[in-house]
Formats: sequence, structure tokens, C-alpha cells
Amino acid sequence: KDIESIKTCVIELIHTSDNALEQNLSVYLFNRLDKDYPTWSTILSRHQPYTIEKYFIRQKIERVKELTYYEELNLKEITYKLNYSSEAHLSSQFKKVTRQTPPTFKKQ
Repeated sequence: KDIESIKTCVIELIHTSDNALEQNLSVYLFNRLDKDYPTWSTILSRHQPYTIEKYFIRQKIERVKELTYYEELNLKEITYKLNYSSEAHLSSQFKKVTRQTPPTFKKQ
């Protein structure tokens, strides 16, 4: 149940946030689930092969894919919406996770 709560909160933050993900993940989880980040990190790490941060990054990349494909936002708009520091940072993270660049993904 705790793991699903963490995952749900991460997904909600990424998909429903109107504030361009300006809220820190640890603060968001604490406010939503009443436990601090280290506690949630320990719970997740015991049962999953990834950290909260890696799960958060993967979910952000999935959101980049959706925004690129379905809403056809440009990279600059997505960078802002998902609170990346730069288009280069977003592209680098995207390539690490998917092994392709955002433009390559969009062409496919």
C-alpha cells in the first residue's frame, strides 16, 4: 500500500501539477503522505529495484513522451512545464532513459 501511495503521488505531481513542478518532490511527498523523504525512500528501496528519484525521473520522461506525441508541445514548452533547468538537461535525461533524443522519438 505504501509503495502504491508513493507511486501515485509521484504520477499525480507530474501529470496534474499546474505549477510547472516547482514544488520539491520531498516536500510534496511529506505534505501528501505525512512521512519524510528518507522514510519513503527506505520503504520503496526495500521492495523495488529503484529509488524514488529514479522513479520520478522515469515518470517525467514518460510525461515528456506524452507531451511530445499527443499535445505536440515543443521542447522549450515541455522544459518549462516539467521544471527542467534547460532544454539540454531535459534532452540529456531523456537520452539516458530512452537511448534516443526527443526529436528522434517524435519522428518515430
